[in-house]
Amino acid sequence: MPLTIALPKGRLADDALLWLDRAGWPLPVSDNGRRLVIPSRDGSLNYVLAKPMDVPVFVEQGAADIGIAGLDVLRERAADVYEPMRLPFGHCRLSVAAPVDRPDRPLRLELSPRVATKYPRLAADYFRRRGISVELIALSGSVELGPLVDLADLIVDLVETGGTLAANNLVELRTILESQAVLIVNRASYRLQRAQIDHLLSSMRKIVG
Repeated sequence: MPLTIALPKGRLADDALLWLDRAGWPLPVSDNGRRLVIPSRDGSLNYVLAKPMDVPVFVEQGAADIGIAGLDVLRERAADVYEPMRLPFGHCRLSVAAPVDRPDRPLRLELSPRVATKYPRLAADYFRRRGISVELIALSGSVELGPLVDLADLIVDLVETGGTLAANNLVELRTILESQAVLIVNRASYRLQRAQIDHLLSSMRKIVG
């Protein structure tokens, strides 16, 4: 029975496929980019391409046996999955950022800043632990727009190089979470297909080190 692997669409999927290929696992058959479930070239794997936030859901619910997701997404989703290993790509950080002309003012306790984010769970937990009351504004698009159009005082978003922040006159204030790619496994799948999954994990560990 083929294993099903859920990958997040975009750059993380490209990196994941590169490492799977290096570990000796068959890649998906050639595709026109429209298929969402793609068999491997030898039929031993099925690849599921999903939105990054959906990958932990697919794995937790058993729609996929294995997945590769960012640690930021895993913690935001609070998914009940097995996390056997972290992978050496997808490095970034979840950070608080503010306009460059007033960087510290929104963090004052008495101001109850408005915070735009794609990560409401992690953002709420971060500010709650610091005793700062905030109004969370959940967005699914370009979070950097929040301060530019006076929708928000702060943003909580992923930062890789900081270039997007700088281009939008934002400055990074605090790091909430250091993130990277994580290989995750459905708990029931690990019991039922342990030999196959252990073989995949072993091959990945050999090249990751």
